[in-house]
Amino acid sequence: MISQQEFFARRQRLLAQCQPNSVCLIPAASRVTRSRDTEYTFRQNSDFWYLTGFDEPDTWLLLSNHERHGGSFMAMVCQPKDKDSEIWHGRRLGTEMALARFDLDEAYDLDELPEVLMHWLMGHDQVYFGQGQNATADTLFNGAMQSLREAPKEYSAPVATLDVQPLLHEMRLFKSACEVAVMKAACQISARAHCRAMQSAAPGVFEYQLEAELHHEFAMAGARSPAYSTIVGSGENACILHYTENSKELAANELVLIDAGAEFMGYAADITRTFPVSGTFSAPQKEIYNLVLKAQEKALAMLGPGVTLRDATERVIETLTEGLVALKLLPGTVAENLDSESWRQFFMHGLGHFIGLDVHDVGDYRIDGEDRPLQPGMVLTVEPGLYIAPDAPVAEQYQGIGVRIEDNVVVTATGIEVLTSDVPKTVPELEALLQR
Repeated sequence: MISQQEFFARRQRLLAQCQPNSVCLIPAASRVTRSRDTEYTFRQNSDFWYLTGFDEPDTWLLLSNHERHGGSFMAMVCQPKDKDSEIWHGRRLGTEMALARFDLDEAYDLDELPEVLMHWLMGHDQVYFGQGQNATADTLFNGAMQSLREAPKEYSAPVATLDVQPLLHEMRLFKSACEVAVMKAACQISARAHCRAMQSAAPGVFEYQLEAELHHEFAMAGARSPAYSTIVGSGENACILHYTENSKELAANELVLIDAGAEFMGYAADITRTFPVSGTFSAPQKEIYNLVLKAQEKALAMLGPGVTLRDATERVIETLTEGLVALKLLPGTVAENLDSESWRQFFMHGLGHFIGLDVHDVGDYRIDGEDRPLQPGMVLTVEPGLYIAPDAPVAEQYQGIGVRIEDNVVVTATGIEVLTSDVPKTVPELEALLQR
């Protein structure tokens, strides 16, 4: 659990990075229509959640470091208490409770929003706002700015509009100890779900039934939603990177690739495992699987402060290419294949990505044109793979094999900690789990 003290400290830290006499406007997400008069399960905007931990829609967080406020003033615009609406749509916190819970200086009802925005914008030199993320919020913001520009001289709009996202996203890149603890819990829930799905696999079971096993395990642990669309790809479907149809019946002697993670308290896990339906890898399957595992182990061994993702990616590419040449899946020498990048036909994605409140989390991978060295507090995935298309010009026994192995790691002062180690991944471990 992340405390309100931590959320408050994040807001203070954001204000401290803004230019003097600035106002920050951070809108929450709105509900999204699924069909006609039904809506998708509400999911809060990640930036708003990061600063508040508040899960109501259409709310606005307002921050000011204007000198008239002593350099720090915080307010929220939220849905008012409404007995009839709450009977139909659920409880609302309301302004009085918001003041107390979030340690605010002011709180306003949502129906006051246009006037509140004008009042807060007036007299500030800069406004920090993330334009282009929320069309409704953009309209309200632009309307307030235009009204101030057209108002009498005693009213003044900020002279500069700055993007708040670079400041916020740099903050979000480095996870606190509490965030890492929540992410570890998300990974543990996801690990149990992967193990359960593996043990449910058998010829005649459908991919969507394994998806159901995963989602049930997530929900029973308090993670009501997956962090992203779950991938259950058996046989040739494992060669489709973002396969989500999950409609095929599992067949004996196939591999199944599951890429799934729970979202817990707003934070994502992202795990991939590949395993045999029958419980035992065939010789060609084992060769490809062990090559991917070897590449991942080399990456994990070298990751830590000061290392870049590019450094680890190059090591992985070298390892995969050496193995592909040895298995005669690539003709020519290792050097020739590295030079021609022929390995790309089998490994066509990056090694990993940042993860946090978003599964593909925010943060710059390059600084001033250079690859960014990893630093303590960053959390990322490590996910090499090999995908041999059914029509690839290789020996028949390798065609249609897709393997990916993905773990989540946090960078520490001395190296990394693997957060997803509860899911087996060596061939003996997987076969023992499946046969059990």
